[in-house]
Amino acid sequence: MWIGIAALLVVIWLVSFLALHISGGLIHLLLVIAVISLIVHFVRGRSSTV
Repeated sequence: MWIGIAALLVVIWLVSFLALHISGGLIHLLLVIAVISLIVHFVRGRSSTV
């Protein structure tokens, strides 16, 4: 789930940054959230809950 969220946020960031040339802080915030979600995913590892 975390990898999917991170991938989605990175794609949204790339589309917004490259296609629309929006240089606001919120666009870069998406990238930061994506990186944090990837770090959380790898630190927590696999969950054994069902």
